[in-house]
Amino acid sequence: MHSRAPAEPTITEFETAVDRVDDRTVVLDETYFYPEGGGQPADRGVIESTPVEDVQTVDGEVHHELASPPEFEAGETVACAVDAEFRRYLMRAHTASHALYGAGRRILDDLGYGGFGITERKVRVDFETTTEISDTTLVELERLVNRVVWESREVSWRTVPREEALSNDDVAFNTKTEEGLTGETVRLVEIDDWDVAACGGTHVTSTAEITSIRVLDRSNPGEGLTRVEFAVGPQAIQQRAREDVAARTAARALDTQISELPDAVDRLRTENEKRTEQVESLRAQVIEARLADLRDATVQKEGDEWLAGVVPSDDANALAEFAQRLTDQPADVVALVGESGEYVAVATTGEVDARDIVSGLTDQFGGGGGGSQQTAQAGGLDAHPDEIVAALRATDQS
Repeated sequence: MHSRAPAEPTITEFETAVDRVDDRTVVLDETYFYPEGGGQPADRGVIESTPVEDVQTVDGEVHHELASPPEFEAGETVACAVDAEFRRYLMRAHTASHALYGAGRRILDDLGYGGFGITERKVRVDFETTTEISDTTLVELERLVNRVVWESREVSWRTVPREEALSNDDVAFNTKTEEGLTGETVRLVEIDDWDVAACGGTHVTSTAEITSIRVLDRSNPGEGLTRVEFAVGPQAIQQRAREDVAARTAARALDTQISELPDAVDRLRTENEKRTEQVESLRAQVIEARLADLRDATVQKEGDEWLAGVVPSDDANALAEFAQRLTDQPADVVALVGESGEYVAVATTGEVDARDIVSGLTDQFGGGGGGSQQTAQAGGLDAHPDEIVAALRATDQS
């Protein structure tokens, strides 16, 4: 009742006796189904005609979870078939993760192993390292792995005493795995002159069987960890093709070569920044002209001078700054409405509470806001800017 899949990963069809059946859970006398573990998904397949949905190790036994209760019973001999295509993918993907870690050994400092995982689309490896993994580093990791694939290095596995494995500084351990080494032996998987790691998963016998990898992305899943995700085999080839099309399309649009894309993008970014500066300068001039016009558009409300108008900006903080500049001279209360009508900023000399004005506006036009007695803001109003200005000029907001 032990899984022999790691030792004999190419066996995908076999017959064996049924030890026991518990509803949909089946325990076999012998199995080549690989149970989920260490980041590798469980095998798929069938026992007789019933699909195997999951395989787990429970108290040292391999439990096969079927899609439905089987028709066979304990003591019967059953035909079993592992999904060979999925198994091959797992073997290639798992070995690729070891090849990637081996590449990391050569270019990353203070390297430690933080774990890995396989899905149908991609593989992830978590590196513990003090090296910042930049885009250039990702490209170099990918290059090194694909070189190892091309070199068809031998992949082998052996079982050694636990203490021998732990005393070997060259062996990569997942921290959690190392803490759980309670058995007397450890299984080591080695890529010839490239990487050696404690591992119980399924692997190919040559790196050539990986065929190809393509790095997809990096992220930071936790402090001190960098996660590198990559595709293997057909997925890697498809990803490379998609990126190639995108790069060629971009290069054509910028009238340059793919190799010159970074320089072309830098030039485009510089030009865009200059245009943005010009637009902002012109916008500031328009706003200043509008504020000058508003100085002559005040109204008297209960002894206070009120100024209300629309400003060509939807930056709530900028509206507040403009309003503060106009208080006292020429007005005691300044209410500026953004060009979309969604934002309003109110500034006062202090005798009129800006919060009361904002509250009156949000009661009438929706949204919400707040602030201090002298400066308050509102957002989310649902009205035309001129309608809000008319309300401010005609209605007592104090």
